[in-house]
Amino acid sequence: MQLPYVYRVSKYDPADRDDHGHYTGAEDTTSDHGEVEAAYLLAVQAFAADTGVDRLSVREPGGTSLAHFGLEPPLDGCGLDTLFPSGLAGFHDGAEVPLGVGLELVRLMLRDSGAWCRLEREAAFAVHVGWDQYVYVGSSRPCHAALARTRDLGLFPERLDVSPYDFEPDEDGVLRPGDDAFWAALRQAVACGRAGLLEEGYLQNASRWHRLTGDTIDTVRAGLAPRARLAVWPNLSSDTAAVLEALPSEGLVEVVWQDGDGQMHSAVADEDAYPELAARTAGAHAAAVLPVYADARLPLLSAVMPDGDGALRARWKAERSLSDTAQGHPQADG
Repeated sequence: MQLPYVYRVSKYDPADRDDHGHYTGAEDTTSDHGEVEAAYLLAVQAFAADTGVDRLSVREPGGTSLAHFGLEPPLDGCGLDTLFPSGLAGFHDGAEVPLGVGLELVRLMLRDSGAWCRLEREAAFAVHVGWDQYVYVGSSRPCHAALARTRDLGLFPERLDVSPYDFEPDEDGVLRPGDDAFWAALRQAVACGRAGLLEEGYLQNASRWHRLTGDTIDTVRAGLAPRARLAVWPNLSSDTAAVLEALPSEGLVEVVWQDGDGQMHSAVADEDAYPELAARTAGAHAAAVLPVYADARLPLLSAVMPDGDGALRARWKAERSLSDTAQGHPQADG
C-alpha cells in the first residue's frame, strides 16, 4: 500500500540546488557520526511518534554484496551483533523490532555498514535510507509536528509523491511457497540423485549452503531463516580437481565446496582469481561450479519459505527453476 504522506529528509538545503535539482552546496555525503546523524534519528523518531508507531518490521534485508558501494568500510556482521541477540540470524524479513532498534538500523544504514532494509509498519509508516544521507519517511498521517521538529533539528523535509525505495516485485521471479509439496519434491530429487545442494538466500546478496541427504533434509529445513529464498542444485562432485580444471576461461562463476570438516563455503571468482580460489579449495572434500549470470542460473527447484502458519508473506520471489519450464509449460508468477 502506498502511503499518502512521503517526505525526503536530508541535511541538504533546497536553496543549494541547481535547476536540475542537483545539490551544489558544501555538505558532505557521509555521516558525521555526530550531531547531524543524531538529528536524522530524532527526526525519524518524531515521525514515528506523530504516526503512533513504536514497532517496525524489517523488510527485504540485505547484507554486504560482492561489490560494496558504501563510502565507509563494511563492518563485521554488518554491525548487527549488538542489535540482535542472535546477530545476523535475527535480521530477517518480517522481523519485528522496537522503534529504538529500528533507529539503530537507520544509523547503520547512514554509515553504509553493509546492512540495509526497509523499515515499515503496514499501511501506516515506512523508513527507507538511500544514498548520500537521504532518508525517506512515509506515513498515513501528515505529521505536522514531526515536520516542525525536523526543521528545528536543522534538517530539510521535502514532500514527495512516493519513496524511490518503495518495494517493486521482481518480474522474473516466482512467488512459490516452500511448503510440504516443495519439500516432498526435493526429497524425491535427493533420493534419485538429481539434487544434493540447497542454497538458502537468507538476505539479499547473502546465501548459506547445505549439502543434503535423505537423513539431513528435515534438520536443514528446521534451521532455515524465516522467509528465506531457496534454490535446489545438483550434488557436489568428489572430484574437486576435475571441477577446478573445468572452470571457464573467462567470466564470473560461483564455486561451492565442502571442506574436510564438513563446512560449506562459496566464492564468486573470475579467471584472475582462479589461483587464489585453488588455494582456498585445497583439501576440499567436494565441490561444484554454478553460473552467476541470471540467464544461465537455473536451479532444479526453487521456493520461498512461508511463515509458521503456512502463509507466504515475503514479497521477494524465488528464482525461476527447471520445474517452471518443464515440458514447455512455465509456471505462472504469484
